[in-house]
Amino acid sequence: MAEKKVIKVLIAGKVMTMSGYESEEYMQQVANYINNKIAEYDKADSFRLANEDVKHRILELNFADDYFKEKLKAQELSDHLKDKINELDEMKHECVNKEVRIENLQKELEKAQANLKESEKKIVELQSELRSGEKQLAEMKDKMIKNKR
Repeated sequence: MAEKKVIKVLIAGKVMTMSGYESEEYMQQVANYINNKIAEYDKADSFRLANEDVKHRILELNFADDYFKEKLKAQELSDHLKDKINELDEMKHECVNKEVRIENLQKELEKAQANLKESEKKIVELQSELRSGEKQLAEMKDKMIKNKR
């Protein structure tokens, strides 16, 4: 477990002790955030002239408002991320389906190419037989013509 740290910070002009398990830099950022909020509200006369209790309530309300706005943003980002993850999963599924389809089409193409080669061989054989048959027919015609003379 991390070691608890204790640091002194300046908030609203007063030195305060902060402790926590976070880094000193983080705790200083928290103090700076509070100081920035106070400086932001000190610009308004109504805040500057209010008593300390009212100032504290205004700051507390604004810190709570900031917190809930950031929490809502975080939820929206989380929801958006979940949607994107779902879209990505769907795309992966589509890719797998398309890869399977491509593999099947490649197999069909290979079969078709093999059939084409076989058909081309058969065509060559048939053309050879046809030439041979035509040659035999021509020879027979020649014999018949010679026999008639």
